[in-house]
Amino acid sequence: MINLSVNIKSQDKSYPIFIENQTISALKEKILSFLNGKNYLVVISEKVEKLYGKELGFDKSQKFVLKDGEKEKNFKNYKKILEKALKMKLTRNDAIVAIGGGVVGDIAGFAASTYMRGIGYIQMPTTLLACTDSSVGGKTAIDTKFGKNLVGTFYQPDAVFINPVFLKTLDERQFKSGLGEVVKYSFIEKSCKCEEDLNLTNFLSEKTADILNRDEKTLSKLIEICIKLKISVVEKDETENGLRKILNLGHTYGHAIEKITNYKKYTHGEAVVEGIKFAFNLAVKRNLIDKNYKFFADDVIKKFNFREIPSFNQEKMIEIMQMDKKATSKNIVFILPTDYSTVNQFEIPPSEISFTVSS
Repeated sequence: MINLSVNIKSQDKSYPIFIENQTISALKEKILSFLNGKNYLVVISEKVEKLYGKELGFDKSQKFVLKDGEKEKNFKNYKKILEKALKMKLTRNDAIVAIGGGVVGDIAGFAASTYMRGIGYIQMPTTLLACTDSSVGGKTAIDTKFGKNLVGTFYQPDAVFINPVFLKTLDERQFKSGLGEVVKYSFIEKSCKCEEDLNLTNFLSEKTADILNRDEKTLSKLIEICIKLKISVVEKDETENGLRKILNLGHTYGHAIEKITNYKKYTHGEAVVEGIKFAFNLAVKRNLIDKNYKFFADDVIKKFNFREIPSFNQEKMIEIMQMDKKATSKNIVFILPTDYSTVNQFEIPPSEISFTVSS
């Protein structure tokens, strides 16, 4: 078992992250032991409920089953979760347990952060994307018709239980979606200011086949590397006032892709990969990097055979990006590469954004 911890100095709070390959049936006991007698509501993905509901063994009366898909991360379901918690008479001493991917973690965390001004919250991620990124760091949110994650809070969980066994039954597209965020970390590693030299890019090159074959030991190590990088960033900047913004590499353009296609056509990871490509092209055009580094990045991305995404109407994409929560009044904010595994933030006027690809 790998034990990590996140220490949030501003809140004088720390919480553990457990990465362990174990039987699914053992997880309930671990969570209940951690809750130590508290009452709890389990918010669980519909797909996970169908695959593992019986093995997990949580009582039906204590579960809220959330349908799958980004579109479910909405006000209506947020309200339903709160009403379920109220019917169960959860108090400020109780907790919400999120079991699923990033959508479940985001909405369950937002509910936990606002129910009675904040109750306990445990994350059990079941997708690669959630295991390597969204389950750690305390970002919670729901989407609106105006854009993604525009309503949310920073609210750290009390513990994160990561079990790579869940990834065995993850469908290929969702697995690749998680790899989109993993690849992102390889391009920002030096900017994460982690004391440990983790060499994620080398790991991805050397272990490509093992990763794609979902070797358990390899996935555990991959998750550990990404989480260590995320911890390094979050501990230095919990609420995205500075350093944490680097985690948004590929996200400004990626979120616009998700929005313009109504969150139905592409996964988050697919959109982020396209956003990373866009960021590298923009960086070349602005002379922040040379073309050799862009070609190197292209080669890293190609190893995992991500889904190709076509271009969209430039005016509409710019309009959506101007609504992004990172945008300023006049400019669109991008995280762009500036050197090997190094990125920085740039505020760019819409008139200076070109959608043509650098060859």
